[in-house]
Amino acid sequence: MTTLRFGLIGYGAWGSHHARAITSVADARLVAICSRGEESRRRAAADYPSANVHADYRELLARNDLDAVAVVLPSHLHFEVAQAVLESGRHLLLEKPMTLSVADAAALVELGKSRGVRLAIGHELRMSSLWGEVKRRIDADEIGEPRYALVELWRKPYRLGSDGWRYDINRVGNWILEEPIHFFDLARWYLSRLGEPVSVYAAANGKQPDDPELHDNFSAILKFPRGGYATISQSLAGWEHHQTVKLTGTRGALLARWSGAMDRTFEPTFSLQKLDEDQAVDVPIAKPSGEVYELVDQAAAFVRAVREGTAVACSGEDGRWSVAMCLAAAESVTTGLPVHFSRD
Repeated sequence: MTTLRFGLIGYGAWGSHHARAITSVADARLVAICSRGEESRRRAAADYPSANVHADYRELLARNDLDAVAVVLPSHLHFEVAQAVLESGRHLLLEKPMTLSVADAAALVELGKSRGVRLAIGHELRMSSLWGEVKRRIDADEIGEPRYALVELWRKPYRLGSDGWRYDINRVGNWILEEPIHFFDLARWYLSRLGEPVSVYAAANGKQPDDPELHDNFSAILKFPRGGYATISQSLAGWEHHQTVKLTGTRGALLARWSGAMDRTFEPTFSLQKLDEDQAVDVPIAKPSGEVYELVDQAAAFVRAVREGTAVACSGEDGRWSVAMCLAAAESVTTGLPVHFSRD
């Protein structure tokens, strides 16, 4: 296989960035795009005139010139479309959340295995020059055994999404599955040396009396074996987009910050510091950090995994864990009690 031929399902605000990412990879070609919206289809055709544009994902999957498909749709459509992609025998890059239920996520994992295709989940923060550098330094044993992590976001309210799906609880699932799911994935990734999470306790509230199920403020404590834990916290009642990661271990500490006018900015500010003999020392970051950059790295990594037969950066099992942690946190918000993860 010389060039990976992509189909893209979804051409909204993030779908167009996925198209840019795919066409930025030398060994990838964007063959077809699908969007339900007429205006989005016009925009896709104008942006990528060499790609074929479809209104129905089933038409796109009926093509015989696709090797892989990226799915960037509202969350409630992920399982249906992802299942169809895997059943068609194509490799799949699926945006988060993988699904709205753990059972559906597990079903996609098994389907991907049975079809012998690569299934990757879009937790692109793992590809970040900033957040990824934190992981590289943990793995290099620079802070010793991780004991504590804080992943925190302060931002402006979510966008409505096409047809307002992001503010419809039946289509979004819950808001923990929207952005905190990235932070649950980061926390599990950073503290993986301790083993899988054992429990989560969460609290949340909102400022919208007509929609109390939509939580503007959310915090959770995720516990790991050997006493390690992570705090995940997000507020949608702020402004701009400001994310922080703090990590301490038995021999050191790391502090990473990222800020931008919005999550899709190409001009962020960011920094990483480490504790070095009681002094905070700046750590150079090799290239710009931000989701618009990480999508390109994610597409490139996915192409390499398919071409070389290697593991993807974030697997279906990782995606299933992320959904499980978010839904357990949502249950904890409702009951006010900690939720323990099964050892199965």
